[in-house]
Amino acid sequence: MDKIWKYFPELDESQRSKMSLLPGLYQDWNEKINLVSRQDMDNLAERHILHSLAIAKVIRFLPNSSILDLGTGGGFPGIPLAILFPDVQFLLVDSTGKKITVVQDIIEQLGIKNATSRHTRAEELSTKNAFDFVVSRAVAPLDKLLLWSQKLISKKHKHPYPNGIFALKGGLLDEEIKALPGKGTSYTELFAVSNYFDEPFFQQKWVVYVQG
Repeated sequence: MDKIWKYFPELDESQRSKMSLLPGLYQDWNEKINLVSRQDMDNLAERHILHSLAIAKVIRFLPNSSILDLGTGGGFPGIPLAILFPDVQFLLVDSTGKKITVVQDIIEQLGIKNATSRHTRAEELSTKNAFDFVVSRAVAPLDKLLLWSQKLISKKHKHPYPNGIFALKGGLLDEEIKALPGKGTSYTELFAVSNYFDEPFFQQKWVVYVQG
């Protein structure tokens, strides 16, 4: 976990404790449900936890904000972000029930009070409680993410960035951006994760902001 402490030295004792327990919890669950590959399991701190936290190098969510992790899978990026931002409310959703079972168990075992999970699809979520931002990691093309997310994003802005999506993506994104309304010209901003983290894994990894 040294890489986490290197890039996030501000973590307090409680946050460090929760982060430190994540690899063991995922190892236990991975033996029952194949959440991540064996290679990724051996590099969980870098490829899943630290990767999730790249969003925090781009934006610091303000206290009392509300964040939706859409298609959370095994809880990334939502669980690491919820640990990092204890004063921010997170809802982690996925359409695969067994993955949400894992997510909820880890949330409960770590005592993460500011995160909840739900087995549902984005289309089924109510628009009553809109979110400041939607976060995701390798879930769907940007145009689909925007389509699913727009109705769920609050119109009341309080961050430097207008409410929208922060997606973790890899590779070349030109075609995805062109597929957005207006060809993405006034909707997106790309941040190279390699600007924040030195490890080779983060080459060609991006945090993509899409205005909602």
